[in-house]
Amino acid sequence: MRLQEYGVGIFDAYPTKSALKKALKKNYITVNGIVATSATYINGGESITLTVPENTTSIKRFNLKLQLLFEDDYLAVIHKPAGILVSGNHFRTITNALVHNLQRSSSPDATKPQPVHRLDFATTGVLLVGKTNGAIRALNKQFENKDIEKTYFAVTIGKMNRKGTLISDIDNKPSKSIYKVEKTVLSKRFGQLNLVKLRPFTGRRHQLRIHLSEIGNPILGDKDYGIEPLILNGKGMYLHACSLKFRHPFLNEAVEIRSELPKKFNKLFSPK
Repeated sequence: MRLQEYGVGIFDAYPTKSALKKALKKNYITVNGIVATSATYINGGESITLTVPENTTSIKRFNLKLQLLFEDDYLAVIHKPAGILVSGNHFRTITNALVHNLQRSSSPDATKPQPVHRLDFATTGVLLVGKTNGAIRALNKQFENKDIEKTYFAVTIGKMNRKGTLISDIDNKPSKSIYKVEKTVLSKRFGQLNLVKLRPFTGRRHQLRIHLSEIGNPILGDKDYGIEPLILNGKGMYLHACSLKFRHPFLNEAVEIRSELPKKFNKLFSPK
């Protein structure tokens, strides 16, 4: 198999698939003394070596208090606030705040906590984090196999069918989501606002935002895919990752973690 698949989680400094790809691009990894690339295959019996310059190994700690929804020795689930990147080449990221908020795993397989999926900058809700190399690999595999069920809530603009299936190509890749309208309310400015429950079956970038925009019901506050006269400024985007269902990678038990709707959602649909 390819090294970029096999090597996920075997090095503490680069525990995720995206991190491993970066290490390969920087020529940090050798196989039997030869610099490896994303095209390198592993057959078994090779010596795989990671060599990282000293000045790249410092751990950044962003002092942000996070709401913890679940934690054990293998993984954690946190509530991601709006306005923070999950990861990337920035200091203010969830990744850089995890060490400050989580207990280090006592497992010999322990590594720096790493999110195993992403939420958009403006999206709130449940974010799954691996604390050991084995957990990160196993959870990544569940995402790849579409074994993890994600549920979102959004506030959308305009009249829409009570439920439906949304299918289209995003970045030349097939994508699928389903939705169900839970509540509606009339609005002087927007005509109608809907509280919509969503489940994505694929994980394309901005998938739910694009799908809802394509049917003419953009998410309230979405500045990228909204309708220009109806873009709401100053109160963020109304998209919330409500729940995650997955199988615990070591206890083999079904786990469901939920994050309650933000108050600003309920405020729109509460009786006046």
